[in-house]
Amino acid sequence: MRPSSLLLGVCLLAVAGCQTQPKTNYAPLDQAGMWSSSVDEVKKLNVTDLEIAQLAKLKRVGASDDLCLALLKAARDHHHDFSNADAAIQLSQADYSDEQILEMARSGQIDILSGEAITLKLIGLSNPTVQAIIHRRIEGLPTLTSEQIGRLKNTSMSEKQILEVVNQGLSNDAAEKLIASREANRNHSNTGFVRNRGRRAH
Repeated sequence: MRPSSLLLGVCLLAVAGCQTQPKTNYAPLDQAGMWSSSVDEVKKLNVTDLEIAQLAKLKRVGASDDLCLALLKAARDHHHDFSNADAAIQLSQADYSDEQILEMARSGQIDILSGEAITLKLIGLSNPTVQAIIHRRIEGLPTLTSEQIGRLKNTSMSEKQILEVVNQGLSNDAAEKLIASREANRNHSNTGFVRNRGRRAH
């Protein structure tokens, strides 16, 4: 009788353990408007409640199911949980396409790249130039920071010239030297003596 009692005790403990394990709540995805077929795809990836909250946040601002699933899978490819909803939303609000957002996510650097990408748009650079700069960052090539590019633009350097400088792959020290030189020339040109042409007092 003792072995049977012991086996029964083990079974009861196992059942109790299963009952206390929290069940993932997928309701926020339904409430945010995700299709049931997409929710089924999410379930296959063993998501956490925090990831569901991130996906629901994306859906509530109008992200497509395809984008949500692709971003989730990109995070999985880099062996971490999906926690980049805010970065994706900010990029979308800055008029970046789903494809551009996914490219940053698949590089595993979306949180780092999003701030730079948004600042480059605010500086006033065109989409092709911004894309060229972001591609260099994704590929790990030496690239000026958005702050350095903004400083060059403030010295009246054209967008074409800025891109040429970026493509040179300057080191940070070389870039700072170039920027400092242009800033000095700009500041010097603004300090010329201007003769007062007012009428002489009698």
